[in-house]
Amino acid sequence: MIERELTDGILTLRLVHGKANAMDLELCEGLRGAIEDAAASEDVRALILTGSGTIFSAGVDLPRLVDSGGDYVPQLVDALDAMIRALFLFPKPAIGAINGHAIAGGAILAFACDARVMSTGRIGVAELQVGVPFPPMALEVVRFAVPHKHLHSMIYFSRTLDPDVAHAIGLVDEIVLPEGLLIRATEMARRLANIAPEAFRMTKRQLREPSLRFAASIASDSTDEIDRVWQAPETLDRIRGYVERTIKRRAE
Repeated sequence: MIERELTDGILTLRLVHGKANAMDLELCEGLRGAIEDAAASEDVRALILTGSGTIFSAGVDLPRLVDSGGDYVPQLVDALDAMIRALFLFPKPAIGAINGHAIAGGAILAFACDARVMSTGRIGVAELQVGVPFPPMALEVVRFAVPHKHLHSMIYFSRTLDPDVAHAIGLVDEIVLPEGLLIRATEMARRLANIAPEAFRMTKRQLREPSLRFAASIASDSTDEIDRVWQAPETLDRIRGYVERTIKRRAE
């Protein structure tokens, strides 16, 4: 599910979870645990997050979501929030090595990193196309990472961008060939890891603290409503329809 490789203080976490690295409860909990362990480890100086195959992560496992029922939906939303929060507040450098498609929750994972290098695929948030609202922390990560003049169009129109366009508007820092992806990500990680750790940690927290506070404020007012919408039968019907349309397009 998650492969770990530690070399000279740089921990690479590779998502290896089915064809699309889709986020289910187990992956969210496993990745959160791996990130928290890395935060606490004196051996880890920086983190690289990447995927496998041609996909970084396609976001939430929607078929599992609509088929599970019961308490699975609120459990997943909570686990997704905790995973994103752990990465966004990771006190050391975190580099997103985007090896392929990073869609919806996959894009948000990349956005939660300190720097992003991309080789191929598309990146963007598709939550409104799917028909679900953003959990507060997830939306604040998007707001933090996406340049303001592109924020609304990215969200409202569920835009997914190729590497060239993503780089041009500032969603990713560099584009590299697939064979050079981890090499460049490692160079970035080492450069940031060479900054005095306490200075880096404090500065990163100062940069991200407003987003954390805003997410907490929104959550206090709207968490129950967000949970209700995610679990509503009409929402699950919309998700089911989205999944069916996606499968049909791939088959054509």
